[in-house]
Amino acid sequence: MATVNFIARGDDIIMDTAREALIDIQPKGFFIRPPPTPHELDETLTPDARLFQTIHMGTALVDTSRWRLVLDGLVERPFSINLAQLRQMPAKSVISFHECYGSPLNPPPTKNVWRIGNVQWTGVPLRDFLLLARPRAGRGLFVWSDGLDSGTFAGVEVERYQKDLPIEKALCSEVLVAYEMNGQPLSEKRGGPVRLVVPGWFGTNSTKWLCRLSVQEVRARGPFTTVFYNELDPVGLEGNRTRPVWAVQPNSIIVRPRPQEAFVCPAYVEGWGRAWGAEEIARVEISLDQGDSWIGASVAPRKQFEWQLFRFQMSITHPGRYHIMARATDKRGARQPLVGSRNHVPTVQIQVSPSGTRPADMDMKLTQGKV
Repeated sequence: MATVNFIARGDDIIMDTAREALIDIQPKGFFIRPPPTPHELDETLTPDARLFQTIHMGTALVDTSRWRLVLDGLVERPFSINLAQLRQMPAKSVISFHECYGSPLNPPPTKNVWRIGNVQWTGVPLRDFLLLARPRAGRGLFVWSDGLDSGTFAGVEVERYQKDLPIEKALCSEVLVAYEMNGQPLSEKRGGPVRLVVPGWFGTNSTKWLCRLSVQEVRARGPFTTVFYNELDPVGLEGNRTRPVWAVQPNSIIVRPRPQEAFVCPAYVEGWGRAWGAEEIARVEISLDQGDSWIGASVAPRKQFEWQLFRFQMSITHPGRYHIMARATDKRGARQPLVGSRNHVPTVQIQVSPSGTRPADMDMKLTQGKV
């Protein structure tokens, strides 16, 4: 274990010291770079250049020589650690899908929702920090995470980007205090030098430009927990309770065939795509008839939190336009809805042209594929 700097209780300059690493917010303001379309996401690991990017209030420029992470709050041994000390701690790498929830202004978003990639994060498990600090015993605690960014988002002045995790999630071994993505140091726009990474949960929870972790009895009170990134809870009383945007529901994309791809009848089509969610995807089904019937695809098992490959095969003996739909179901039985949700099923349209002789068999047949 690397050396850390334990802090005496009552030290009221802890946060001021942690924030001294901030040089500037530049450029300021909201920025988004959408990902490529699903059929272009054909690599197992998504390169930085093809991964979506969302910055709420501007890019924090950080003096790495002065950067430090503080862990305080309801713990026995508050401490701080600098970048060199962090890199001396035992590291772990996790391959995980990384998904943007979409706009928090009118939740749930139902358009442009496939902001997704799959990357390898490297850092130190948050669990190791918490075990070192010794949080107060008991459930119901939250770990607040503060970033160095600040500014205005959707007309709201924000002192700092701040999120929280239930202590139970924070203690999961996959949650990282990360300093690398795909084997490279985190860039400024990716939240470098250090960010939080919460595999299985939406990207909004993975605080960039991390400078403080604090164990508290209640949820964080900043606007990114109280105003933004909450949605209606479908099992809430009378439909008016909200839930935080935390765990990712089952979702999928079709990578092949490409949209508007042309085939000649009779057509044999081999397709594939990716499925993901907070829980492992247990089943993916394919439909050609607007969801009236479904046939199973083959699905690769999940090793960590990576998106999962699925494959399917189709024999189409009737010319026309076809809409291929894919529906993922996780191991707990949660399933993608057809419409009206941020994780509704993806659809790809293809064209099957007639051959010289129209076949007598007008049926469509789906056959099981193999990964």
